[in-house]
Amino acid sequence: MSAAPRIVVLPGDGIGPEIVAAARQLLESLGEFEFEERLLGGCSIDAHGTALTDEVLEACLASDAVLLGAVGGPKWDTTDPDAPRPEQGLLGLRKGMGLYANLRPVRPSPALIGSSPLREERIAGTDLLVVRELTGGIYFGASGRDGDAAHDTCEYNAEEIERIARAAFEAARRRAESSGRSPRVTSVDKANVLETSRLWREVVTRVAPDYADVALDHLLVDNAAMQLVSRPADFDVIVTENLFGDILSDESAMLTGSLGMLPSASLGAGGAPGLFEPVHGSAPDIAGKGVANPLATFLSVAMMLRHGLDRPDDAARIEAAVDAVLERGLRTPDLAAGTLAKPPMPDVPAEVEVGTAEMTDAVLAALSA
Repeated sequence: MSAAPRIVVLPGDGIGPEIVAAARQLLESLGEFEFEERLLGGCSIDAHGTALTDEVLEACLASDAVLLGAVGGPKWDTTDPDAPRPEQGLLGLRKGMGLYANLRPVRPSPALIGSSPLREERIAGTDLLVVRELTGGIYFGASGRDGDAAHDTCEYNAEEIERIARAAFEAARRRAESSGRSPRVTSVDKANVLETSRLWREVVTRVAPDYADVALDHLLVDNAAMQLVSRPADFDVIVTENLFGDILSDESAMLTGSLGMLPSASLGAGGAPGLFEPVHGSAPDIAGKGVANPLATFLSVAMMLRHGLDRPDDAARIEAAVDAVLERGLRTPDLAAGTLAKPPMPDVPAEVEVGTAEMTDAVLAALSA
């Protein structure tokens, strides 16, 4: 009998402990898992003086998968370059685990089309994937201050660009197999200004002939930001560098109606354990109030089951359960804002505002059904 998968759980800060506790309930309903809970982020700074300890990194490397809630909060905000910050723990974890590819799917649930700030006809049919390079670029370049001057350096080499480009092309192929759509990769850069972007475009173009069945086009990042709003359904896979990917994936999240709906997977090479987390932040203003949206974390669990633990059927069950609950009209406050006041539509269930526990119970019930 095979051992239960070992999952390192990093609740983090703010609403992180609440949504991760809900996700553990979800996993426990699916089978046997071994959980090891550790500190990361602000809570680790409070306990150990650093956002990521060596012991936590070692535990994550020895696991089958890592589930993260969220890190950060005003308690640890500082402009002191020598002070520890919660985000350093997340960056250090990605670097230490070799997680260079961040996958962020954007597929608005049919029940939430009306929750998006964009018109329904504009986002209908949107099903895209942002593939963000995660361990290079300006977040990991040299930085510093000299009096009233500061610098942050963006650096990439051809090997880093090639491996993320291949991850994007292969993801496009996998998506085409399941959807029947023609695969396409859109590479986003700033090649009209930045030398790193010129290298990026050269390398992606050089890799493309190895994937002759996948169409490739290039967009400048400012144009891509506009096109994501004006024609989101036309995109398939977007591949881009660390900073651009951070910004564009958060923009894409609003197509779903809330950041509280967007999951992510951070993957490395050679069977290394992946890191799975919701894209949203720690939301300290609602921490402890029982109103946090757990759905992005549930969908991150689905990505963990699919990409990290080779349990695609369980992943599909979770995704279907989330859609079913939303179709029933249940909404956490972030999803209900501005929609509950709309006149009811014929044959559409009335929307009901619920908290974290109620939403969790509803998804668990949909799973068991």
